[in-house]
Amino acid sequence: MIDKRIGKRVKECRERLGLTQEQFAEKTGLTTNYISTVERGASFPRCEKLITVLNALQVPADAIFCDVLIGGSEYKASRLSSELSSLEPEAQARILQMVERMIRQERERRN
Repeated sequence: MIDKRIGKRVKECRERLGLTQEQFAEKTGLTTNYISTVERGASFPRCEKLITVLNALQVPADAIFCDVLIGGSEYKASRLSSELSSLEPEAQARILQMVERMIRQERERRN
């Protein structure tokens, strides 16, 4: 079965660019129906189409596969760091405190 997380990531990246499925289909030369099936996780693009999709989304493969590959957490951490830096300093401090607390709790749980 196709992993729906991959389709979800494609959709998130497309929406981040502010593109509708129709606009994205036009940009890639694929059909709107095809884009929809990929985003729903009902199909997975073959290599050539995957490269077309990634290039049109302007993202590395990690952006799409970070939820399903070991090591994808590095991409997520980088993305979260970027999003965090766009926030006000007070919000950054609150979020970092929460994350640090969660990391300590996880380490304590493991020991």
